[in-house]
Amino acid sequence: MIIISYIIVCIVFGTTFLAITLGVEAGAPPFMSAGLRFFLAGFILFFFMVLRRKAEISLLFRKEMILTGICMTFGTYATLYWGEQYVSSGIASVLSATGPMIMIVIQTFILGEKFRGKSLIGCLIGLGGVILLLSSSVTFEVSSLWMIGCFVILIGVISYNSGALYSKRVIGTFKETSPIALNAAQMMYGGGLLIFLSLFTEKLDVQSLLSMKAMGSLLYLIFIGSMVGHSLFYWLIAKTNPVFPSTALYITPLIAISIGAIFNNEPLTWLMGIGVITTIAGTVIVNFDSLKELILNSQSFINKRNKEKLSI
Repeated sequence: MIIISYIIVCIVFGTTFLAITLGVEAGAPPFMSAGLRFFLAGFILFFFMVLRRKAEISLLFRKEMILTGICMTFGTYATLYWGEQYVSSGIASVLSATGPMIMIVIQTFILGEKFRGKSLIGCLIGLGGVILLLSSSVTFEVSSLWMIGCFVILIGVISYNSGALYSKRVIGTFKETSPIALNAAQMMYGGGLLIFLSLFTEKLDVQSLLSMKAMGSLLYLIFIGSMVGHSLFYWLIAKTNPVFPSTALYITPLIAISIGAIFNNEPLTWLMGIGVITTIAGTVIVNFDSLKELILNSQSFINKRNKEKLSI
């Protein structure tokens, strides 16, 4: 289930960057689009969990939900949606791919956790693969707004990884509550803050927001990007560790390029092939210990089941 969820997260995240760009290009206000996406997705998920008695309304009044929402949703997507006005979806995905490295830096130098050289080597290899993937297909003109956009997106990456680390502690505090409900609550707060920011910084263009292109982008991001992708990401944090799910960001540029080749006839080169292999190698190295443990646990479970069948 963990590997399947990880694959789904990679595919979903690999398509959301383009969906965000399409919405912004349609003229939809960035902050309002992001706010509606996360607030509505969180609202639907949370009250579904309440109806199934896997969450209590009182959860919405806990400060942990507010803090997680500020880091994982508000800080991350206010910067990403704004930055993608000036930075292509491909470059945005590359910048987001620095997430696992930033995660390790935070864990090592701020939280004082034991440093693992293998993880850093894997992150560097994976990042190198992402750069190879895009170097043969992405061209851009450097400008001051482009540089500012890149810097702003990186701030969002730091915010997201800080929130992911904090959420691990939150999940431990609310052991009896479903991780999906916790994620839904933080999305509601983050989305609400984005809407509030939009009201004071953006001109609400209802016509652009309701256009076919903008609405298609919004609906996809609500139901697939947020309700499916982010819920599974949060679940993976609960079941593994904060670093393992974040390595999905290495795979997303690969998926974005593949979709471009299939649907937009974008060229595939030998350099991209090397990038694919390098990216996957880096991801495996980062998660080698987790994957080894997962395989051993799976084998142990299979052996246990076989013994039970033989005893019967």
